[in-house]
Amino acid sequence: MKMRSPITDAELQRRWNAVSQAMAAEDIDALVMQNTSDWVGGYVRWFSDLPAGNGYPRTVVFYRDQPMTIIEMGPFDTVRELGGTDEIHRGVGRMIHTPSFASIGYTNRYDADLLVKEFQDTRPAKIGWLTPNTLPFSLIYAVQKMSDAPIQVDATDLVDTIKAIKSPEEIGLIHQTAHIQDQVFAEVCDFLRPGVQDIDVANHAQAVAHRLGSDQGIFLGTSAPLGRSSRFASRPLQGRTIEKGDHFSLLIEINGPGGVYLEIARTMVLGTPSDHLLQSFEHMKNAQDHTMSLMKPGADPAEIAAAHDAWMIDHGLPPEIRLYAHGQGVDMVERPMIRKDETMPLAANMCFAVHPGFDDGEVFAVICDNYMIEENGVSACLHKTDKKIFQL
Repeated sequence: MKMRSPITDAELQRRWNAVSQAMAAEDIDALVMQNTSDWVGGYVRWFSDLPAGNGYPRTVVFYRDQPMTIIEMGPFDTVRELGGTDEIHRGVGRMIHTPSFASIGYTNRYDADLLVKEFQDTRPAKIGWLTPNTLPFSLIYAVQKMSDAPIQVDATDLVDTIKAIKSPEEIGLIHQTAHIQDQVFAEVCDFLRPGVQDIDVANHAQAVAHRLGSDQGIFLGTSAPLGRSSRFASRPLQGRTIEKGDHFSLLIEINGPGGVYLEIARTMVLGTPSDHLLQSFEHMKNAQDHTMSLMKPGADPAEIAAAHDAWMIDHGLPPEIRLYAHGQGVDMVERPMIRKDETMPLAANMCFAVHPGFDDGEVFAVICDNYMIEENGVSACLHKTDKKIFQL
């Protein structure tokens, strides 16, 4: 079996070493994480280089001083002892399987029971949960009810602060992903024409992305006549047939080598754009520039979000009620986020998507690109696609 785009052993070891050192400082013996999705299931991928997917739970127990244990869907009563040397499941000592499904209620305890059995064998004194508020109740409850339950803490911040800062290898993968997304957008511009449906555009973009090396992601976008907003929407809402003179807003949010996600969004017009569309896009390009002028190591995300709202109001535009800028990596959305409830300050070598926008019913004005935080501010734009309304 051959992986398509694995990260290096050295990069995995870097991650494990950094987390182990942070765990030692807090006397944590093991971390527990579970994901069911590739798109926002980055903890499992970041530790193991393999994602969860399609709603199937994948539970990873990361030990400070021994190989990981993974619990995932498979035949009853199946345990594979890998010894930490398997070429696919790197750093994994044991794979434990059970046929549990989120859609089958009476199987919800199966993974939890196996986790309890794991801890009865390994006896950690203190464990850290990753995002405990989003983990299944059955998982946490089963460990809490153990007769010799370990001390339990929320270790999310411990991992997030390490995961958010990208290594040189990760930064290289980020640049490769940006290049793939530029290529996908260019081929969409060649494909878009009257007579095709919105879903045809998304399908073409997905086929190009897969050909270029992407595994997963979303293509959000719909067409509309000028004078009506062409909004981001998913596949079930992409049934409209595109006509001459329409405009189409498209978000390409896909991963690339190493599972790294970035995103790019632009608007295309099959004809001549309206003055309102052009002006609205220019506002968003300037709003993006304004936010980037504030992004530097040590900056407070809540202060940046407040400054963005003030900028929008000063220009006669609505304040932001979406998430308009956020970190990215092996999660589509990861910390820090640029909004009022974020507590993690910005730091060098973080990767950000910045996508201000507004919808007034006549236009959905949006721009989206990725940038790296550098020592004195932001990098040049990682995407090379022109920042403009594309006339096709």
